[in-house]
Amino acid sequence: MIGIGKKQTPRDVVDRFVDCHEKIRKFTNVALRLAASEGASNEEITEAAAGVRRYFVEALPRHTVDEDESVLWRLKGKDAAVDAALEQMATEHREHESTVNALVELCDRLAKDPSALDELRDEFDTTAKTLASQFEVHLEREETIIFPAMRRLLDADALAAIGEEMKARRAS
Repeated sequence: MIGIGKKQTPRDVVDRFVDCHEKIRKFTNVALRLAASEGASNEEITEAAAGVRRYFVEALPRHTVDEDESVLWRLKGKDAAVDAALEQMATEHREHESTVNALVELCDRLAKDPSALDELRDEFDTTAKTLASQFEVHLEREETIIFPAMRRLLDADALAAIGEEMKARRAS
């Protein structure tokens, strides 16, 4: 009976991209909190590290491919400002890889040996802060330039095709 009488706003593929960005922020924040945690149990450290690792190994790469392979070519050439943002987006995706990989390796180590947090804390903190800083600028640009351009410059068929491609990536 929950939701009866409440009008739901239809969600489109752009909303799904925004949802992905919220998850990126969520798991980046988990990494930041883990680095700053004092007195966390081994179980809490293991669970947080495993969750961050899983997100950045499984979900983030699909999101990046969604943008690079489903959005970029559909928007490219339609607007000069959007083209510049798309080029920057693709460049940053490549640039983020080393920081993401470093965070994933640190999470691997913590998931296997949560008692290593004190030893790894400074490196973990620096890596998580670097990634958070990189994402802050990156996500903002996509949300203010690229996502609105998707709604403005792509027709319903193109948006539906992007959604289907995203769905297929997650099914495989």
